[in-house]
Amino acid sequence: MRISQLAERSGVAATTLRFYESAGLLPAGRTPAGYRLYGEDALARLAFIGAAKHLGLALEEIGELLGVWEAGACRDVKADLRPRIAARLAQARSRAAELAAFTDSLHMALEHLDALPDRASPCDPDCGFLAPPVSTATASSPVDVVLAPRGETAEAEAWRSAPVACSLTGDGLHEQAAQWHEALDGAVRAAVPDGLRLTLPADRTVRVTELAAAEQQCCPFFDFRLHLDGSRLHLEVRAPADGAGLLTALFGPAA
Repeated sequence: MRISQLAERSGVAATTLRFYESAGLLPAGRTPAGYRLYGEDALARLAFIGAAKHLGLALEEIGELLGVWEAGACRDVKADLRPRIAARLAQARSRAAELAAFTDSLHMALEHLDALPDRASPCDPDCGFLAPPVSTATASSPVDVVLAPRGETAEAEAWRSAPVACSLTGDGLHEQAAQWHEALDGAVRAAVPDGLRLTLPADRTVRVTELAAAEQQCCPFFDFRLHLDGSRLHLEVRAPADGAGLLTALFGPAA
């Protein structure tokens, strides 16, 4: 079948099919005229790739797993897949803990704000808006969240001295960038010292927090600060001078 037919039957876009071919995941034959040709087995292969991606596996890992799958021994696929899923589970639990802490911080922020009197006079420091709840000392305000490198405090600004290098492979980096571009679609950008501020709808807070937590696992030289302002989320991303180019490539230039 041609690529258009495979795209229609599988529900996978033709551009993605071509990308899978370039990544070595979906081989294709060629007609004399150079058009791609696929057999019926391509549908099963795409279903396997989709299932593996749903488990959070990177394309490089999927390629390795496909080699085991093609060998035909189910027990070998099971043995290869189990530690990969266990690793993803550990990562998911770590992110869930971070999100749980973030959620607790937001609940406390709302309680703090609701407890303040509705004064007709202008705001001043006595209002307490700039005083963080006692149990959220890592935040600079009741609605701010700072994601610092693991084991460091935000004040230490360890990101400034972290190596400007990413531990992701080419395919993993491509996927992570695509997720960021989707999450930040339509963001209003503005320059801040050492980085960029992106303003988004507040309903993207959880997704952005997940991506920021994942990003710091592979790129600890990025500094993330999230501030909720009513219906808006302000995301500030900073990097050392050597990482400015990577920051722009991933998050876009300031307006």
